[in-house]
Order: sequence, then C-alpha cells, then structure tokens
Amino acid sequence: MGIRRLSRGLPEVLIPSRPGFPGVSRFWGAWAGLLVCLAARFACGQATPPADWFDPAGGPGTVILSGGGRIPDEVRAAFVEAGGGGQCRLVVVPTATPGSDDEEALREGAEVAESWKQREIATVEVLHTRDRERANDPAFCEPLRQATAVWFTGGRQSQIAAVYQGTRFEDEVRQVLMRGGVVGGTSAGAACQSRVMIVRGQVWATPGLGMIPGVIVDQHFLARDRRGRLLEALQQHPQLVGLGIDEGTALVVKGRAMKCLGESTVHLCLGACASLEPCERVLQPGELGDLTMFRREALARQRTPFPPEKPVPPVVPSGSLVIVGGGGLTDQITQRFIELAGGVEAPIVVLPTANPQIDLNEGKFLERAGAKNVTLLTARTWAEVESPETAARLKQARGLWFGGGRQWRFVDAYEHTQAVALFHEVLQRGGVIGGSSAGATIQGDYLVRGSPLGNTDMMALGYQRGFAFLPGTAIDQHFRQRNRFADLAKVIDRHPQLLGIGLDEATALVVTGEVGEILGRGEAHFYDRPPGRPADPSDRESVGAGGRYQLRERQVLERGRKPEPEKPKSE
Repeated sequence: MGIRRLSRGLPEVLIPSRPGFPGVSRFWGAWAGLLVCLAARFACGQATPPADWFDPAGGPGTVILSGGGRIPDEVRAAFVEAGGGGQCRLVVVPTATPGSDDEEALREGAEVAESWKQREIATVEVLHTRDRERANDPAFCEPLRQATAVWFTGGRQSQIAAVYQGTRFEDEVRQVLMRGGVVGGTSAGAACQSRVMIVRGQVWATPGLGMIPGVIVDQHFLARDRRGRLLEALQQHPQLVGLGIDEGTALVVKGRAMKCLGESTVHLCLGACASLEPCERVLQPGELGDLTMFRREALARQRTPFPPEKPVPPVVPSGSLVIVGGGGLTDQITQRFIELAGGVEAPIVVLPTANPQIDLNEGKFLERAGAKNVTLLTARTWAEVESPETAARLKQARGLWFGGGRQWRFVDAYEHTQAVALFHEVLQRGGVIGGSSAGATIQGDYLVRGSPLGNTDMMALGYQRGFAFLPGTAIDQHFRQRNRFADLAKVIDRHPQLLGIGLDEATALVVTGEVGEILGRGEAHFYDRPPGRPADPSDRESVGAGGRYQLRERQVLERGRKPEPEKPKSE
C-alpha cells in the first residue's frame, strides 16, 4: 500500500516570491481560517482557540509603513510592485490633512497623486470625505472595489480613524489586502494602520484601521525621540509589538515577513513584564524580520516564566520515543520504530510539517522497511488540523513520525490545537512517537533553535516550548557533526534544571519509562548541571550505541561503544 496523503481545509492563494523578500505562499489569514474553524467547532461543541491565538502566517496582502519625511525611491518602487506594477490601480486618501477644509485635503491628495503617476502605473484616484455617513456609501467606496493599492497621506491619524474606522470604507480597504494588494501610508497614514494608535503622546480612544494586527505603529521615531512614548503605550498594551519607524524609512510587511527599506532604522519594541525589562531590536536597511516571532514573544513575556524551576522528570510512563539526531537512520533504528508501533500492519502517521514545502517522500523509508499502513498528514492551517479527518487519523495511529526541517513550523501548525493532546494519546495507548532532526528537538520540553530567523539562536522567547513528549529536557541534533557542544551548554547554563540531550547523526535515543537506549552510529550526550554549580566538562556524559542512560536519576547505566573518530563540522 502506498503512503496516503491526508489534507483537508481551506483553499490557498499563491503569491509569488519577490527577489530579496521572502514569499508567503498562503494568504488566507486569520479571517477566513478562523471563521471556518470556529463554525465547525461550534457545530461539534468543541472549544474555540484561546483569546490570544492568531494565524502565524500573518495577514493577507502587503502593508507598507513609512515613518514620515522623504519617501525613498526604493519604498515607492516596493509599493508599486506590491500593487501590481504597471497594472497598479491606486487610491490616494488625503483625509489626515490637518484642519477641516476639504479643498485643502483634495489639493494635498492631488499633489500626492501626481507624485505616484510618475511611477507609470495604470490609474490613480483621490478619495476623501470627513462624513462618516458618506464613508458608508457604496457609491463613494466604489473606487476601492477596483483598487490594488491604497495610500494614506500624512497629517493627523485621529482624523482618519474618526471618519473611517468601522465603516464600509474600512471594510473595502481591507478587501484590497484580501485580494493580495497593498495598503500603505506615511507618518499619520502609517500610524493609523494599527488598531491601537498614539495621538499627541497618548493612546487614542478611537481605534485605528487595524490593517496590521498585533502592533502599535509610531512614526518619526528617532527624529522626534519617541521611544519613551511608545514604551508607555506598550505598558498599557503589553501583548502588542511596538513598531518605531524613523523618517526616510519604511517597514514592508507581507504575511509574517518584515523588511526595512530606506535611509534609517525600524525599532521593534516589547513592553516590560514581571520578570523582564522592556527590550528593543533594530532592523537596519535591507534587514529582514519575522512579525509572528515578535508577536509570540510579546505574549510569552506576559505568561508564567518557562521552563519552571522544577520541571516534570524526564519519564515516559507509557509508550516509547525514538529520537534521532538527523543525518539518516540505520535499519536497526527504523525497524525498532516499526516494532514499537505494533509491527508492519500498525497505522503510522508521518508529519512532514517542518519543511517549508510538503515532502511527499517523507515517509517512504518506512514503506521500504515493510510498513504497510502509512499516512502522510499534510495539515498545516488551524482549519485543516482541527478537521474531523485529521482527528480521526491521529486517534487511530499507533505510531507518529515527525520529519526534519525547522522545528518552529511544528509549533505554528499544532500549538493550541487538538492535535497536541492527540499526539500524547498515542503514547498513552502504548504507541510510539519518533522523529529526526527537527522531529527530535520538538519531542523535548524546552525547544532549542526555535527562532524562525535562523537555527543559531538557541533560546527564542515565544518559540521555547516543545511538545514535551520527553518532559524536563532540551534536545539538540546533528550534534558532533556540527560541533554543537558549546551551544547546548549555554542553554543548560541558563536553565540548569533541564536535562540537556545532544544526539549525533544517524543515532537514536529510544526511551521507554525512565531509561534511554542508544542505537545507531554515534553517541548521545547528556548534560546534567546541578543548579548553582559553575560550568564543568564533567557535567556531560557521552553514551554510545548499545549503551543505556537512566533519565530520572541522570546516570549512565551502560557506556556502550565508542564511535569511529569523526572530524566535527561547523554550522
């Protein structure tokens, strides 16, 4: 029997990648996905997502936030490209122009429109009113229905919010994003794109347009020394990310991907919490960021610190784990996994989620080894993961295999869903969970190398929780081959209550109960550092194939064979 591919959920709209900017393949964001899954869960009487859940893929379309002052040519070029290039149909909104004089606002709009016409785009139209009733008029909003791009000029963001927030106009602007277009603005036209706005140094009572979720936007950041006021706003809304954008600079946000363009910098600010001071990261021109990561970090800072001082002991009460260090599997490791699942007829589910694109060959190694009932679970979105088909498949599984890639993708796909509890149920009914590389690290309690921005960041707040199939541990892979000894030591220095486990390539730690057995070609390396004791090489024990380690007591039972000498490789 061939591997079956199981996936059910929302359609996807593909957006091509652009040179120098990461493409985002899904733009069905929180709106459509959340509505579908909530309807399904309501019908089934299931729980809804937690209040702070958001789609990790980010919002649809592109948002470009300019911090005021001169708009650099590269920012204008990025805006036009996101709006369709030569086919761009632009609507300019000059309502932020100070005062109540409509003629002045229209003159401002005409001047801005003229500057955009020089980019040789298809159409440019000015749209302005100060009347909320007119902002709800379908005839007035008609130009937005044809638009691929909307640009808000500078002035006073409070005037934009007062007229347009909660109206048909706002809905039609959001539809531009839903169609894959671009919404942007400069100064006040940028600040009004977040729900929470700062006006005259204070958090404004009237919400902004909310085209970019989870943030507070502040402009003229360095030029007008506005760091203090942004941090004050974050004290009131610590769950949000502060975006401080300097003059002559813009932040481009496409899905979850961010890029700084222009002459100065973008500052990503997070508010204080009980145990952490406010923090600030700076994006230089051309530098990339990940909005989802910063949003997750803002939320994590408000929760109970992790890991706890006394974690759950590293014991698997029922079932077994096969944790592989990447770099391939030996026949012995594969056969042990199939055996622990219940034999070649056992239902096994393979999760290739850690790769950016689904690898349909992820589970073929199990078929080649004789497994006859292998299913590839391609669900990634909330609606797909929460579907009855996904639940049914996981409830039948006697074995789960987590593939390689980047472990943060497992977190994005499954955290806060029914899937995590169903994963644990596989163990509770005596089954087996296995995985290699990223699929090894996700099995630990503390997730190392969880940052979406790169695998060299060992501790990424917001992506520091694994699925805890082996509680009380932090698991790293490709260990000797990539010379990762010092990396894991840093984690244990910070969190000595954890048992650190480093696995060489083609090497498995097979855990049943309190004991781990080592299979394969290399070694497993165990870091046991009692709290308060300085770092010492003796805190690490290496156990070779055939060896065993007592996880609860942190003791070597059998040392096993030493591997063949191998020259460590750098990252």
